Amino acid sequence: MSNLARKQQQPYIQPKIHTEPKIQPIHRCSQITLGEKLLAALVIAFVCIMAIKVIATQAAIYKVNKEIHQMEASVQTKKKVNEDLKMQVSDLSKYERIREIAKKQGLKMNDKNIKVVEGQ
Repeated sequence: MSNLARKQQQPYIQPKIHTEPKIQPIHRCSQITLGEKLLAALVIAFVCIMAIKVIATQAAIYKVNKEIHQMEASVQTKKKVNEDLKMQVSDLSKYERIREIAKKQGLKMNDKNIKVVEGQ
């Protein structure tokens, strides 16, 4: 009897079963809301578009400036050609040269047929 009583007094110990505890995913509240993300994306898109627009405008300005410089260079060369041609005209229209050509052609100077025309 004594043996039986002791067994009843001892608590029943269940055998330990090793089970891994389930890891539950932790749901964290995002610190950045969807509206803030959308607003940030819009700002970034706006900045990118404006940067592209500025670069395109600068390229157009560069192109126009290049064309202006080319036109100025062309005008300078044409002015130089015109000056050279004016010098050539003045050299070819000298009185002595015209008189020599007239003599070679057999023309004679007749003072009675000379008419003086005043310049403007």
